[in-house]
Amino acid sequence: MSAVLNLNRGNQQQQYTSTFAEHWDDLVGWEARLAREGHFYARLLKAQGCRKVADIATGTGVNAVGLAQAGFEVTATDGSENMLAKARDNAAARGIHFAESKVADWLHLDEVLGHAQFDAIVCLGNSFTHLFDHEDRRDALRAIYRVLRPSGMLVIDQRNYDRMLDHGYDSKHALCYTGEGVQVGPVELNPRLAKFEYSFENGSVFQLNMYPLRQNYLTHLLEDVGFINVECYGDLQRPYDPQGVDFVQQVAFKAA
Repeated sequence: MSAVLNLNRGNQQQQYTSTFAEHWDDLVGWEARLAREGHFYARLLKAQGCRKVADIATGTGVNAVGLAQAGFEVTATDGSENMLAKARDNAAARGIHFAESKVADWLHLDEVLGHAQFDAIVCLGNSFTHLFDHEDRRDALRAIYRVLRPSGMLVIDQRNYDRMLDHGYDSKHALCYTGEGVQVGPVELNPRLAKFEYSFENGSVFQLNMYPLRQNYLTHLLEDVGFINVECYGDLQRPYDPQGVDFVQQVAFKAA
């Protein structure tokens, strides 16, 4: 999960303190997450012939490291230097070196990474829901679009907010956040805010604000900025029950 720089977007940079970054790996559950997700994303990217990949929501590095282990040239970016520092440590501990790692705001991603530089961009861990403003979301996707090479692909995932808003929150706790001994759930949930609380075994408690994006809205937004051939997966599978999955992955392509 990423932290973004502009403090008007849920105050995420302030919330991703160095203390929270130290706890984040306990929530992620690296080994279980890589075993469940890593092969899926690697296969998805390899099927499109991708080589150069940017993880723009690096967090503490689980997906960036997993993709690097699968043979991709990975650039790691995040809005929080605290999270990136932890990601670099995690990568080094596993013998992985990123092509680059740098703080980057999604709205200015093309200024940081350049135009038409990457075969694929991944934005995972429910990160895109940190943006609270429609125009920010659109502008961020436009910047992402510019960073991709022609025919490049974007993979973006989020919690299944449709189910949460329509039927209440529950989770199989089998995807994305697989750590043991961590209690996760919304303490406030409405069409404009999903405030999640993370409680750890040592008594530490943190909260994050997210915007509960509906699936069709994000699909339409992707198409609005120019992405084509948008495909959706539920908990890494197709077909899927829209009301029966915890996370939704959307895959979209830049025109050739």
